[in-house]
Amino acid sequence: MEFNLKEAKWFFEPNTYQIESDMITISTEPKTDFWQRTYYGFRNDNAHVLYNTTEEEFFSFTVKTQFEYKNLFDQCGIVIYQDSENWVKAGIEFHNKDTMWLGSVVTNNGYSDWATVDIDSKIDTMWYRLSRRKSDFLIEHSFDGVNYKQMRVFHLLKGEGKINFGLLACSPGNSSFDAVFSDMKISECMWAKHDG
Repeated sequence: MEFNLKEAKWFFEPNTYQIESDMITISTEPKTDFWQRTYYGFRNDNAHVLYNTTEEEFFSFTVKTQFEYKNLFDQCGIVIYQDSENWVKAGIEFHNKDTMWLGSVVTNNGYSDWATVDIDSKIDTMWYRLSRRKSDFLIEHSFDGVNYKQMRVFHLLKGEGKINFGLLACSPGNSSFDAVFSDMKISECMWAKHDG
């Protein structure tokens, strides 16, 4: 099963994008981002998101991302966006010429967290896999599209029933870049049940 481009919808549609049968390119608008309250105090709610909606309680969604970042915090990856105060994003954010941050932000009831690990700034491709088990989720990343490593397990307080999931790209600074998404696939849940 594939990510359904015919039924995909936008949150914060960019001015420039291209949708093909097997690839999506998003050209980010400057000063776009998601963040809510924590530490910095500000609230941003205008990142570009192309999403599908599902009530399926058990599935995995994988996607390949390619990018050439230009400025601090340029980013692209995967997302669940329920509303402005309940969402998650995961991807790579540009830091400097030597380092980027591979990480995720989970926002529940209007407060964001942020977890990152440093990676080489020469990296320009990453695969992600989002798996759902009801209101619990797993995000993984892969450098080759075959071997995935856990980034985060989390719970969304508004993650029951219908969820909006898909692709995210944004440029919090005064910048723009092209985020290219391909190899999108929805499958049975690849996150095995844990019996405790």
